[in-house]
Amino acid sequence: MSNLSLILNAAGSIVLLLALVMKLRLHAFVALILVSMIVGITAGMNPARIADTIQSGMGDTLGFVATVVALGTMFGKMMEATGALDRIALTLLGKFGERRASWALAVIGLICSLPLFFGVAVVLLIGVVFALARRSGGNVVGLGLALLAGIGACQSFLIPAAPPILVASQLNADFGWMIVLGLATAIPATVLAGPLYGRFISKFVSVPLPAHALESHLGENKGELPSFSLALCLMVLPLLLVGLKTVAVHFVEPDSTLYNWLQFIGHPFTAIMFSCLSAFYLLGVQRGMSRNEIMNICSAALEPAGIIILVTGAGGVFKQVLVDSGVGSALGNMLAGAGLPVTILAFTLAAAVRVIQGSATVAMLTACGLIQPMIEYMHLNGAQLAAVTIAIGGGAVVLSHVNDSGFWLASRYLGMTEKQTLQTWTVMETIIGVTGGVVATVAMVFL
Repeated sequence: MSNLSLILNAAGSIVLLLALVMKLRLHAFVALILVSMIVGITAGMNPARIADTIQSGMGDTLGFVATVVALGTMFGKMMEATGALDRIALTLLGKFGERRASWALAVIGLICSLPLFFGVAVVLLIGVVFALARRSGGNVVGLGLALLAGIGACQSFLIPAAPPILVASQLNADFGWMIVLGLATAIPATVLAGPLYGRFISKFVSVPLPAHALESHLGENKGELPSFSLALCLMVLPLLLVGLKTVAVHFVEPDSTLYNWLQFIGHPFTAIMFSCLSAFYLLGVQRGMSRNEIMNICSAALEPAGIIILVTGAGGVFKQVLVDSGVGSALGNMLAGAGLPVTILAFTLAAAVRVIQGSATVAMLTACGLIQPMIEYMHLNGAQLAAVTIAIGGGAVVLSHVNDSGFWLASRYLGMTEKQTLQTWTVMETIIGVTGGVVATVAMVFL
């Protein structure tokens, strides 16, 4: 097939995916696998190879994401169930004060959502917004956007949050540079999209406290909360382990035993596993929790994680079919002729998929598959690949609208109409995404 035919085939497949999920209400996992098969057939792939490509795409994705998601979910659930997340939230609120509550909420969203999925983070932390709105009489929209901006920026750019760490692993980006560039992006993105934009738009959009927010359950039924220092240390522990490896390997001989141990300790698998075990002991065993209680928390955490893992794996299948069918190479060749920087190309691809089909994670994986064939010949180093990952994360969150589950989470929890959600949530997400694109493009110049 010609390059143009392959590109049109890819565009048609995304439209088909959208129709299956939104119109026919087919489950995203089934829709992604089915569309992957159709793409392979219509792109002229050998039918005998399509099943192998599906298996390869699922295996390559789940080999990493299943481990990270499973361990991360158990870690997050342990932090939530023992009140460690509540302690971080309450302490930060006390430090910032009610007058600067939106800044506290932005920091809470940025920190506390690290071990959580986006939807879970919103459900667990939104009560802080309502409690503050009742106490201070602040605008629900302004406070809510501050929290959502922190969560959104974290889930787009910071590891060990699942979406960015998955794309970074697929592109072989350096995880240490992911931490550096992720923080350099997430912090300004949160400030711009959260407290600043929230303060501005709340002058024009105001909603009453939703009926479901009459009471706050922050810190209730969890006994004595752990200390802030313990909760915060556990939260940043995986970041420290990954960062330690990145810094230390520059001072160690590559063939030495110490170098190999640093590579092992700083890998996300090891870092999150150690954080999990530390949480089990320090938050559980030392505070009188039985082994059965800890096991029940882990089991409860894994139930919702199964669907997320499967859908993410199916997104990996779709990505692999795009690569093996030649679509990625065709699009890469066409865009390369445009002379645009690779970060802008990555951002644009992710944004296009995001607008069409809604899911930020699928947009990240699809853009990753489309950009991979092009960057293979550019010989980018780990830091530059981290910048490309940030660009993909930025593009994958812009212009959220009615086909995005996050749009409806924001709308329903904050009690906004569709128009108000477009004015608030959609613009907030776009500010986060554009910030990612800009930071990634600037960083690429110096890396």
